[in-house]
Amino acid sequence: MVTSEGAPTGVSGRSVEGVPHDLPVDLPSTLGALRASGHELRGVKAEIRDNLIAALREGRDPWPGIVGFESTVLPQFERALIAGHDIVLLGERGQGKTRLLRSITNLLDEWTPVIEGSELGEHPYDPIAPATIRRAAELGDDLPVTWKHRDERYTEKLATPDTAVADLIGDIDPVKVSEGRSLGDPETIHFGLVPRSHRGVVAINELPDLAERIQVSLLNVMEERDIQVRGYTLRLPLDILLVASANPEDYTNRGRIITPLKDRFGAEVRTHYPLELRDEIALVRQEADLVADVPSHLLEVIARFTRALRESSAIDQGSGVSARFAVAAAETVAAAALRRAAITGEEHAFARPVDLESVPAVLRGKLEFASGEEGRETEHLEHLLRRATADTARARLRGIDLNPLAEAVSGSPVRTGERIPAVEVVKALPKVAALTAIAKKLDAGGTEDPGPMASAAELALELLFLTRRLAKDESDDGDTVSYG
Repeated sequence: MVTSEGAPTGVSGRSVEGVPHDLPVDLPSTLGALRASGHELRGVKAEIRDNLIAALREGRDPWPGIVGFESTVLPQFERALIAGHDIVLLGERGQGKTRLLRSITNLLDEWTPVIEGSELGEHPYDPIAPATIRRAAELGDDLPVTWKHRDERYTEKLATPDTAVADLIGDIDPVKVSEGRSLGDPETIHFGLVPRSHRGVVAINELPDLAERIQVSLLNVMEERDIQVRGYTLRLPLDILLVASANPEDYTNRGRIITPLKDRFGAEVRTHYPLELRDEIALVRQEADLVADVPSHLLEVIARFTRALRESSAIDQGSGVSARFAVAAAETVAAAALRRAAITGEEHAFARPVDLESVPAVLRGKLEFASGEEGRETEHLEHLLRRATADTARARLRGIDLNPLAEAVSGSPVRTGERIPAVEVVKALPKVAALTAIAKKLDAGGTEDPGPMASAAELALELLFLTRRLAKDESDDGDTVSYG
């Protein structure tokens, strides 16, 4: 059996995303050589099943980068793939549905043979288009073979109301007609996205947004494996895995999945937002592109803030609070820290609790509020952010007596804010044992950089303020505060 693992590299291939792949040079280049190598033909669903079972047996993670679905979504998803079912994922926005669908490509063979120049990427053993069947019969074992990388076997389509049957299935190609072919010739058809994904995975995002008459065009593809184009009926044994994503029916009012099509999906899997706080934090850390250092306690504040929004009656929970909100919040905090460092002249940008203040104003537009909350949006966000900050500080600083710090700061106020550099915050801190314990709890010790200590101290001071053990006053310049 031909395998490309460990083979020498040579000719460069290219994935759908444009990332070059090195094609092993010793792979067969003709049908005869492919037969002699012992290569066996497998359907795409069997290929995915075999590779998934192999990964599970070997203890390898088939879903790198998927966080929070380990004991809920993934077992159902894996059973559906093993059963060979077409799958629809149902869930609110930002739950990782598309990310999970794209991960299916990890379960395809790295390289697979196709007939060189074939419009549908057919396997050399099994041509299905009329022109390719004729060509294969003429050339026999000399039929040229090329190899396709697994990234090229995944096709994704965002369902939009203007999507046409021609986009998904095909249409008459006027260029082919102008070349002399008659309208009765099946070779005048220009194949659409689904036939061109033969021997691969087709993903349709937001399936309910697809017009019902367009959804009808998928019925025969999923059940009888034939396609109809303007009166032509071609019996094409398409080998595809069709997967889709959709919002629950009680959320979207833009459309629905028609009952006959829904019946043809073998599995319907519900997704969800991260159930555990640690998964929410891990997801933000994995996905956010941070331009400054953001300590773990601030990521926890953001994660708690996001989870509080998902439970708030002020937010329209039907539309959900996307995981992208938490990611954007972390990136906003990092950007605020970098801007602050530029203003204060700090060499190293390190996020502090003061940078959290930028989140409500910047990200308010990413949320949908319940009716009747007009004009109170910022108030709700600021309240929930303060609550998330207090909850994080309590959890992180549990067991530390902060009273000595409160007493010391009451007599000698500490100024902090957007225009106060970290070194000045640290210099103003009183010499109390509680700060050593705080630094240890928040990983702020053992470094000459004042940023971590300033960030840790600000969190403790904010907790004292939120629990009414310290007062906080805005300074005359409007953008700094003092605790005392």
